Amino acid sequence: MLRYMGTCNTIAFLMKPVNAPRKVLAIETSCDETSVALVEKRRDHLVVRAQVIASQIPLHAKTGGVVPEVAARAHEHKIIPLVAKTLAKAAVLPKDISAIAVTQGPGLLTSLLVGATAAKTLAAVWQKPLIPVHHLLGHTAAAWLGRDFRSFSYPMVILIVSGGHTELWTSSKLGAWRFLGRTRDDAAGEAFDKTAKMLGLGYPGGPAISRMAEHGNAQKFPLPRPLAASSDYDFSFSGLKTSVKYLHEAQTPRVKKSPVYVRDLAASIERAIVDALVGKCLKAIAHIQPKTLILAGGVAANTLLRKTLAQHAADKGINFAVPDKTYCTDNAAMIGAAALLFPRVVPRNWQASSRLKIV
Repeated sequence: MLRYMGTCNTIAFLMKPVNAPRKVLAIETSCDETSVALVEKRRDHLVVRAQVIASQIPLHAKTGGVVPEVAARAHEHKIIPLVAKTLAKAAVLPKDISAIAVTQGPGLLTSLLVGATAAKTLAAVWQKPLIPVHHLLGHTAAAWLGRDFRSFSYPMVILIVSGGHTELWTSSKLGAWRFLGRTRDDAAGEAFDKTAKMLGLGYPGGPAISRMAEHGNAQKFPLPRPLAASSDYDFSFSGLKTSVKYLHEAQTPRVKKSPVYVRDLAASIERAIVDALVGKCLKAIAHIQPKTLILAGGVAANTLLRKTLAQHAADKGINFAVPDKTYCTDNAAMIGAAALLFPRVVPRNWQASSRLKIV
């Protein structure tokens, strides 16, 4: 069994510039999903030859959130068997792989260390180049999976929304990123999780809120849209979370158990979060005048958010790209995609980092 170590520099002498890999074995362990994928770059598109994901959702549902040490131990048990299973599914031998890619960060450090150590060990044994990938670039690259490269035009506005991140970026060309704004407190995904927990809807909260919201009245409860009038591109969701808490606590036990009340509040929460995300996205579009709008991250699986941004993009004549829902939540295919799409010179002594920056 592979054990993670306190440092990720153990085979740093293998780090070197990677030149145009074509077939990448990718590993993702940034939070609570253990995933391995084999991604291949062809002339005008990327192909996921195989992907395996071991979800920890049942494990963390008991606590209503991810416990870092529990997540790391689960990664340890799963990672090497998943590598073997992925290679078998793809019918690929180690000698056929061009490089190994792995999430460097951000994420839970103990979880990141498991993936980084596994990747570095495999790279040493198989004598393959190793490509560390920024987790958010992975989410962005997921939009390219299954699409012709030629359908992506610059400049771009990129909205990345997940349980740990809510950020707006712009890109003027492949690999050139400029930060616009981020949440000042809670991420949108965290707001979904915490409000779902208040309503007793379970974990993860995003899908639970969305399911209840389908038949609810989103106008029933006038929840706040923090920073909606601010001139910057920042987000804030802590105030929304607090408003839901006080509103819910003010209800009688009978009302709290009412399916109609729960559906209406869920719909109001979902609409408030989507409005906040879309509002800042439209502000960025007005300023940047992009040719492509990309929505990525776990919350990109939200149907209301996808439909709302797709309609705005269509109205403005902008190409809209969002990953298939399979590739919205954490997965290794997106890490392989980023390694193939965004080549870089790899630092010789890179480390896994819970607070890794893109630029």
